[in-house]
Amino acid sequence: MKAETKIGIIICDRYRRCAGGKCFRAMKNKEGAFSRYKDTEVELVGYTTCEGCPGGNIEYAGEEMVKNGAEAIHLATGLVVGYPPCPYIDKFKTFLEKCYGVKVVVGTHPIPKKYLDMHTALKTWETDEWKPLIAPTMSDEATRAIYD
Repeated sequence: MKAETKIGIIICDRYRRCAGGKCFRAMKNKEGAFSRYKDTEVELVGYTTCEGCPGGNIEYAGEEMVKNGAEAIHLATGLVVGYPPCPYIDKFKTFLEKCYGVKVVVGTHPIPKKYLDMHTALKTWETDEWKPLIAPTMSDEATRAIYD
């Protein structure tokens, strides 16, 4: 068992005023995409926005987070649940992994029920490309409800 994993979080710029409460709660409780760290402590070494489409801060943020020891960078759940979802998620993930050799995880906190209901009605995530992207943040109904 590893003692600690250092991570960074990049949020969607449309939520730039977000205080991070859902992400930090999920990180503390090891829920959503943070459930992968159930056997280790997690230290946050960076938290910032993408700087808006098309992600002008991704290059700098990734470099800075890795310099600060990040072993994984989480692309926040807001990039997935906002409407429309971020069209650059795959590009951000590929860039960060190839350029900095860091693991990139799509998602932070569990997808809140209200967003799951909306995107289900809109059929947003029914394509094969979206299913693996939302998988880390799909939780049971009770957990989703507490993140509404």
